[in-house]
Amino acid sequence: MLYQWEISAAEMDDVAASFWLVRSTVEETRDMAERLARGAVRQVSEIDAAIAAAVKHWRMERLSVVDKCILRIGTYELMCERQTPAAVVLDEAVDMAKRFGEADSSLFVNGVLDAICRELRGPEWSARQEARGVDKK
Repeated sequence: MLYQWEISAAEMDDVAASFWLVRSTVEETRDMAERLARGAVRQVSEIDAAIAAAVKHWRMERLSVVDKCILRIGTYELMCERQTPAAVVLDEAVDMAKRFGEADSSLFVNGVLDAICRELRGPEWSARQEARGVDKK
């Protein structure tokens, strides 16, 4: 939905309606998908500012639409869906980048969301990563 919203510039209500015309899923998944997409759209300015701060030497316009959408969903979850563990958010985003992005998208998405996570969740995130033996570079 977020990809369709980005490329069409349509209202999210219209995007969601057309999205579900050609897709089906269980209600719980549908509710979550809409909550994440609508939430990301509602806070797109704040989300884009966090992404821009994390992608030093890159302009948002240079990001592929797929990478930008994955980063927006992931950033929204890190900011607003605090019940979802950060590691889960990053793992899901990396999986989406591997499936839908370019060859290096998964590495890029992982690095950007890790930087955003460190900024949002600070020492808590860094300590968990160190405990897991994850190199933060």
